[in-house]
Amino acid sequence: MNQITPPPKIEIIPSTAPFSEAQRSWLNGFFAGLLADAPTPLSAEQGAAVMQGAAGDGDDGEAPWHDQTMPMAERMKLAEGRPLRRRMMAAMAQQDCGQCGYDCHNYSEAIANKSEKRLNLCVPGGKETARMLKSLYEELDKAPSVPSSAPAAAPAPPAAMAEPGRSRDNPVAATFLSRRLLNKEGSEKETWHIEFDLSGSGLDYVVGDSFGIFARNDVGLVDQIIALLGASHTTKVNGKTLREVLIDDVSLSPAPDSLFELISYLTGGATREKARALAQGEDPDGDAATLDVMAVLQKFSGVRPHPEAFVEALEPLQPRLYSISSSHNATPGKLSLTVDCVRYVINKRKRLGLASTFLAERINPGDELKVYVQKAHGFALPQDPKTPIIMIGPGTGIAPFRAFLLDRRATGAPGKNWLFFGHQRSDCDFFYADELNAMKTSGLLTRLSLAWSRDGDKKFYVQDRMREVGRELWTWLAEGAHVYVCGDAKRMAKDVERALVDIVAQFGARTTDEAVGFVGELKKKGRFQQDVY
Repeated sequence: MNQITPPPKIEIIPSTAPFSEAQRSWLNGFFAGLLADAPTPLSAEQGAAVMQGAAGDGDDGEAPWHDQTMPMAERMKLAEGRPLRRRMMAAMAQQDCGQCGYDCHNYSEAIANKSEKRLNLCVPGGKETARMLKSLYEELDKAPSVPSSAPAAAPAPPAAMAEPGRSRDNPVAATFLSRRLLNKEGSEKETWHIEFDLSGSGLDYVVGDSFGIFARNDVGLVDQIIALLGASHTTKVNGKTLREVLIDDVSLSPAPDSLFELISYLTGGATREKARALAQGEDPDGDAATLDVMAVLQKFSGVRPHPEAFVEALEPLQPRLYSISSSHNATPGKLSLTVDCVRYVINKRKRLGLASTFLAERINPGDELKVYVQKAHGFALPQDPKTPIIMIGPGTGIAPFRAFLLDRRATGAPGKNWLFFGHQRSDCDFFYADELNAMKTSGLLTRLSLAWSRDGDKKFYVQDRMREVGRELWTWLAEGAHVYVCGDAKRMAKDVERALVDIVAQFGARTTDEAVGFVGELKKKGRFQQDVY
């Protein structure tokens, strides 16, 4: 008697789908039969690809693999087995900062359905994220083809052009008004209060939104690059002079992989191998992290690319986003930012932050620049103006909270306001001190808690001050207060959240696990919001 071999088990519904084992088994059988009856039967892989949307994509709504403080390798490990669009989201380094013009979910969806070809828009993620997105994008073409008889997902409709000034792709002109240094003598920092006139732009905004700025590269840096190329300032590239293109159109830091590829085509031997290695993300000389465009031309000084090929190898100049530190309700037609100026030295050469030094020294009152307002994703004042708020924003993290306070004063919101602010030294780094003290005197600012990390022998931060006043902070939480955090994601925001968990555990009489769950519920209900970078 011939033994009957059972048909191979077909797995269409992935193990990560939100079904029980019994449900998966039934669905696998159902879809296997359905797909087998198609005019051209599908393979298990093709069936899985077709049914991906029906089966769910394994996203639990919390995006646990997507944490800007987590190393790329760990994020990608957590996203293993997920659909491509979810792995693309995991590759992005910041949760919904908006700098790319999307939120992370929509950017990954747009790349996956090929309506967005630009893979380098994730500014916080930089080159590392762009490389991972390129690798994942290449997998799209390797996916099993689906026969025409099988149902196919409808392509996403083309994105409508946003209103003028509401997108990086459709900026408007605003006028630079003024700058004012916020640090006093003795400070190690350089922080500016920057003001713009929006009256001619048609723009408005709400507190919590961000402001996108298209800065221009430093002319001195551009001229040094032109000299290294051995080219003329007036050489025509894409209808403009080389100098104009390098100032307005392309990024000069960090060096993109495509520039290393170009150099590898123009040279040979060990130099070619070194350039190829750098293009593939390797670090043959241990200096890859320091290589901006000028440093690459210095490193490969024997290679002089043609200006057109050189420009083609560079990335487009990206806008920069800043938290708005003013209120449209308080000062209609005006907008302000609080900007740390970035300057540092590598190999005896001074490097400049693009937008921060542009705003600090390369633009003059009355000049126009291209700008847009980026709507906030889940960072806004409570709908009920009576709701108390707790704001934690050291350094330039104070920006949106100055806006919150100005807005609550302008609208007459009766809710209590508590600000935690900190910096290095009280005598020279207390931003907006006169304003904040006046707000406290008037009663608008119910509590002002300060922390100075360099005033004493021991460093003292906002999270340390939170623990000191933990009982009162818990009382505010119990009364329904919303908590806001703005600033550095990798250190401060994590430390603040840990302090909050400890306070909930200690004064709310909960275990650590229960306190973690409590803070998690605050996030789900929109009572714990972060604007971190």
